[in-house]
Amino acid sequence: MDSSTSNSETSDATVTGPGVQVNAQYIKDLSFENPNTPGTITVEEEPNIEVNIDVKGSKLDDAVYEVVLTLSAIGQSADTKLFIAELSYAGIFALSNIKEEDVQPTLLISCPTLLFPFARNIIADVTRDGGFPPLLMQPVDFHQLYVQSQQKT
Repeated sequence: MDSSTSNSETSDATVTGPGVQVNAQYIKDLSFENPNTPGTITVEEEPNIEVNIDVKGSKLDDAVYEVVLTLSAIGQSADTKLFIAELSYAGIFALSNIKEEDVQPTLLISCPTLLFPFARNIIADVTRDGGFPPLLMQPVDFHQLYVQSQQKT
């Protein structure tokens, strides 16, 4: 078997299997509030940080979707708000050969899993640039979040 036959077979398998293609990814909205500076910059105690995550998907065109991953983090020390970071990070995804019943799980599990490392990095940079230690969010199990959201409905 020559290498051109092998490459052709690989290409055919890639085209016929289900797939997710990232066409674009971008910051849709970003906000950082540092409401009590400069007094909060020197706070020595470990802040309490509340993190919320939301994912939404919407159809743009035939088999093309926008997925928006929203991360919000609020840092507090005692009764003082240290910071509020909010990010909506989006991607445009082209889906191919995915069954209709698998589209929603793909949009709400696979797509945010691809976006999360980039969004996590932005949140870490913004909190660091705001004068705090970088907020390094733990990995998120988007499958578990999807299952929980389905149980609520």
